[in-house]
Amino acid sequence: MPPKVFTTTQLQSRTLKRGEKVRLVSELPGVPQGTEGKVAMANGFTWNRYWVRLVDGRVVGHIDHDDLVRTRDYERFLVARDREAEEAELAALAAAEAAAAGPQDGPADDAGADGDSEEAVVNGVPVPAFLLQRSADARARLGA
Repeated sequence: MPPKVFTTTQLQSRTLKRGEKVRLVSELPGVPQGTEGKVAMANGFTWNRYWVRLVDGRVVGHIDHDDLVRTRDYERFLVARDREAEEAELAALAAAEAAAAGPQDGPADDAGADGDSEEAVVNGVPVPAFLLQRSADARARLGA
């Protein structure tokens, strides 16, 4: 069985608790990416932010939840972030190529109706085949 592939959202989905070891995934003023620390205080209801005691003894406050990841998940997070950036770049290239190819024959709403096209059109917006496959795989995993 292949190893589980995580997304950045999955790795950052749970809120952090006081005392958890964390690493910065983005650079903050005066604090480089990858710096380790421990959550000193967590606060916020709708916007989670943290005070983190860094390994060098400094305490940095009001760090956004999206700027932190658990230390044990740091390497997986970097791999997932790189993979997601590559997928976004490929999707942008595919969209640019589709736009450069010009309009298709017939109305755009019929593009997904014939079954031969790899893309579906929802509300006039083409949905790439890899997203459709990803959704189908998720439904299969969940038994839906």
